[in-house]
Amino acid sequence: MAPPRPYWKGYLKLSLVSCPIALYAATSSSERVSFRQINRKTGNRLRQQLVDDVTREPVEPGEKGRGYEVAKNQYILIEDDELDAVAVESNHTIEIDSFVPRAQMDERYLDSPYYLVPDDRVGQEAFTVIRDAMRGKDMVALGRVVLAKRERVIMLQPWDKGLMGTTLRYAYEVRDTSDLFSGIQDMKIAKDMLALAEHILETKAGEFEPENFHDRYEDAVVEMLRRKQAGMPAELAKPAAPATNVVSLMDALKKSLAVEDSKAPAAAASKAKKPKKKVEGQREMLLPIAGKGAGKAQATKPAAKAPPAKTSTRQRKAG
Repeated sequence: MAPPRPYWKGYLKLSLVSCPIALYAATSSSERVSFRQINRKTGNRLRQQLVDDVTREPVEPGEKGRGYEVAKNQYILIEDDELDAVAVESNHTIEIDSFVPRAQMDERYLDSPYYLVPDDRVGQEAFTVIRDAMRGKDMVALGRVVLAKRERVIMLQPWDKGLMGTTLRYAYEVRDTSDLFSGIQDMKIAKDMLALAEHILETKAGEFEPENFHDRYEDAVVEMLRRKQAGMPAELAKPAAPATNVVSLMDALKKSLAVEDSKAPAAAASKAKKPKKKVEGQREMLLPIAGKGAGKAQATKPAAKAPPAKTSTRQRKAG
């Protein structure tokens, strides 16, 4: 599989120290099952066409413009060169403005994550100095970068051998909590009730293991596609069970505690001996499903044949 292409290239600068870097997107959704809009009658893929909202006539690509609505159906026409004139000029440099304690960062402002790596061997020493200086102080760096013509504040922090840069939202993009939280009443909870809730939390305590997050919707979509390819009807959604009418919060907490305590032995045994994970999905389909992700292409390959029952010592060592 070809290595990912950098999203942005430039320089990381701290005072008079700078080094060339490459910026890579840290997340991807290409492995998800995706769909196309098709014509039910012909099975052909559909293409969207721009239509004038008043005349209902198709609009050619060259006639497409950009406008800002100032009143109902009244727009200020904005040309591309006018936007280019107000765009922040990019010098392809992330210049570190300040360092702040990581604990002070408000999670609401975190937006999109990126990986930063040195772009050549000459700059690796400067890159390592900046990275290790932050790691030793448990600080993050704040700088600015121009991405897609828009200047963004970016937070840099050590991540493994590289850096992770996370673009930040501006203050006007984060909603204030006062309008939503002001109606929540201050209540004094009984100590025994709080103790029960805390005990339930302890029985469900665990470690952050994102590889164990299970995308049940994705699995259900893959299973539905497998059934339809095999000529079987897709299973329709079953009606959800009605919510339990909780009469007493204390009784509900006690019942919850009993349920969690009964799960504890099974959970402990499962952690002690983890079975080999069985990856279910497109590898079990009868026909390949086209997709962007390499995982989909790999899943559609035929399974390898089992090796012969008897193998020589040389063969076993080679394997």
